[in-house]
Parts: sequence; C-alpha cells; structure tokens
Amino acid sequence: MEAISDIEILNKREVSFNEKLIVPFWSLAAMLVVMNTTMFNVALPGVAHEFSLTPTVASWIVTAYSIIFGIATITYSRLTDFLPIRKMVLFGAFLLVLSSLLGFFAHSFILLMTARIFQAIGAAAFPGLGYVLFSRYIPQERRGSAMSFIASGTSLGFGLGPVIGGALTQYLGWNFLFVMTAAVLFITPIFNRHVPMEEKKSVHFDIVGSVLVAASITGLLLFVTTFSLWPLLISLIAMWLLWRHIHRIRSPFIHPELLRQKSFTQLLTISFTAYLINFATLFGMPILLAQVFHRSPMEIGLIIFPGAMVTAFASRKIGKIIDRFGNGIVSRWGAWFLLLSVVLFATVASVSIYGVLISYFFMSLGFSSLTASNSNEISQYLPMEYMGAGMGMNQLVGFFGGAFGVGITGMLIVLQKGIGTASVFQHIYLGLCALPLISLYLLHKYGKQDRGLVK
Repeated sequence: MEAISDIEILNKREVSFNEKLIVPFWSLAAMLVVMNTTMFNVALPGVAHEFSLTPTVASWIVTAYSIIFGIATITYSRLTDFLPIRKMVLFGAFLLVLSSLLGFFAHSFILLMTARIFQAIGAAAFPGLGYVLFSRYIPQERRGSAMSFIASGTSLGFGLGPVIGGALTQYLGWNFLFVMTAAVLFITPIFNRHVPMEEKKSVHFDIVGSVLVAASITGLLLFVTTFSLWPLLISLIAMWLLWRHIHRIRSPFIHPELLRQKSFTQLLTISFTAYLINFATLFGMPILLAQVFHRSPMEIGLIIFPGAMVTAFASRKIGKIIDRFGNGIVSRWGAWFLLLSVVLFATVASVSIYGVLISYFFMSLGFSSLTASNSNEISQYLPMEYMGAGMGMNQLVGFFGGAFGVGITGMLIVLQKGIGTASVFQHIYLGLCALPLISLYLLHKYGKQDRGLVK
C-alpha cells in the first residue's frame, strides 16, 4: 500500500512540474554560478598583485567562497523539508544580485571578500536545491539525464568562465566579473512561475549544528594553510561537539544515520576526491600558464575553454548512458579519466601548452562523468525523508574537497618557494595521482555491497 501511495504522490508532482522548461533553465543558472568561481581563478594572479597577497592568502578568495558555498548548499537542502523550494531559490537569486553589486564597487580586499561570501550564500541555492528538486519530481528512469543536464551547465561554466573572466579582467578589470553573475536576475521569473509551490511546514532548523559544521571545516582549512595549531584544536573540539549534538536532537543538521551507512560514506569520499582534483586544477592552471608560459588572462581562458566545451556537449550523452546502463560504468569512466588527467599534468603539462589543454580535457570529462553519476546514485537509493539531507551532504563534502584542494595547492606552492614553477606543479600532481586510485577502489567496493543506503 505504501508503494502505491508513493507512486500516486510522484504522479501528482509530475503534473505540476514543467520538466522540459525547468531543467534547461536550472542548468543555465548552474552555469552562471560556476562561472562565478572560474572567472576569479583566472583573475587571481592580478588580484594578488593589486593587493600584494601571497598565493596562500589569495587562495582564500576561492577557498572561503567554497566553504560558505558548501555549508549554504546543505543548509538549503535541509530546509527543503520545511520551506518551499521556490521561495528559497528566489531568496538566493536576490542575495546573489545584491552581493554582485557590492563586489562591482569594491576597491579593497575586505570588501571583495565580503561580496564573495554573500555571493556564495546566494549562489548555493541553485545546485543544492536543483538536485533535491529533480530527485523529488523527476522519475528515476529520466533522472540521470536531468542530473547530467546540471553537469552540462557546470562544465559549460567551467569553460566559459575562464574565457569571459580573462577578457573582462584584461580589458575592464576584475570588478566587472561581478556583473556577469548578476545575470541570474533574468532567469528568476521563470523559476517564480514554474517551480511548484510546496506546503510550508514548521521550521525546526538546527542552527547549532550548522555553526559547528562551519567551525570544523574552517578550522581544518586554516590549519592546512597556516600550520597554526589553534585552528586545528578548534576544529577538533567543534567536531566532537557536533558528533554529540547530532545524536541529541530530533532533526539534526547532519543525520548520523547517514554517516553510519558505509555505502553512503564511500560515495561522499568519491565526491570529495573529484572536487579536490578539479578545484586544485582550476586554481593552479592560471598560475602555471601565467608564470611558466607567460600567458595573459584572456589567453589562459582560451586554453581552458576547449576541454570544458567538449565536455558540456558530451554531458547530454553521459546522461543517456546513465539512464540506460546505470551509474557504475559512468563512475568508473570518470575516475579513469581523472587518473589519466593528473598523470598528464604531472608529465607533459609543464612543458607544453598543448599538454595543459589535453590534460584539462580529460579532467573536465572525468569530473562531469563522476559527479553526475554519483549524484544520481545517491538520489536513487535515499528514501525521500533523507533526500534533502543526503543530497546536501554530498554537495557539502564536494565543495569542502574543492576548498581543501585550493588551500592545499596554495600552501604547497608557498612551501616549494625557490623551486621552478613547472617542478612545483609536477610534484603536486604526482601527489594527486593517489586520489583517482582511491575512487576506483571505493567504486569497486561499493559495487559489491547492498546498494540501499538507508534501511
């Protein structure tokens, strides 16, 4: 009887959900959000020079954005249990536009960071709520294509971001990067009209848990980038308090039941490794191309562009493969492509611009394949009552991995001061080779286990 009720509920939801309209426009919003990250990666060398920042400090322009983005993503996802998705995405768009205006008029590092932080809070509404929305309203047999549509928009953002960011930075200045993100304003009327208005429930949001998560992640990243012990101590204390806290309340920010599931934590680890590799590369590539090959921001964008564009168009095919053959084969392809990419970055990318271009092609393709299939896998086996929490946790762990990748890359560049830049990046990518191997091992273990995440 429960199964019949679930099917009836899904059918009612499908009637009120315009899938053909919402999915592509949500993908477009995801593209603009990702562009907001990659545009600044290209501008980082110039921003660091303007404000006299070290690579470690400059990396926090991306790292802080990723931390806030990840925490805000799971916050939006958790709030889907209480608040309508439509209202939250409109709030995110409004905040994103306001913070973009602040960034456009920012002429100090403090104002720049403030604008980036509030941008992250607003921008996080789109990927976090998108995965929950698609999981809630799109049937399983078509969900892989929808998830890959978001991956397609993300890849397109990765490709267009460096080109547009490079051109704007070179000819107008980095402040104009904020103008592009404000374009989300023109998409919001579509979401306001066509995203279903859900019932509002009493909010029992775990504010304490969200603060403890933020303290744990920020302290750990500060320790990695500064080697100061007090942030590590704060992080460990916050983790201990968080673990005690989530076992004491009825609706915690992070569900301990999910963390006890071995299969689910394996999928989270795979997301962590994929985002770490991708964000470390997007942070490091502009530095490599600027310092080793002496390329302008515009030229850097054009070198990154082809790989991301090919992947954006390939993502539609990836979605169809997921729907037809399942997530496992696409996940393994993605992990192997990431391994090939980091090996190429460690060997040929430092000696040839074409090596960088080819290496990033496989990086982009592997990242899109792995993240789309991983998100779809989680959406298929999470019960509806855990959907918001589980999808949010996946995004949180992914963007924490991205922030960790940026922070550790900046730190390793500083630690290897005095060594040639090409050698620095060879050493970094030799270390990164371990991560795709970890993902392949976890995918092998996961394939042999019961696929149900929560019983």
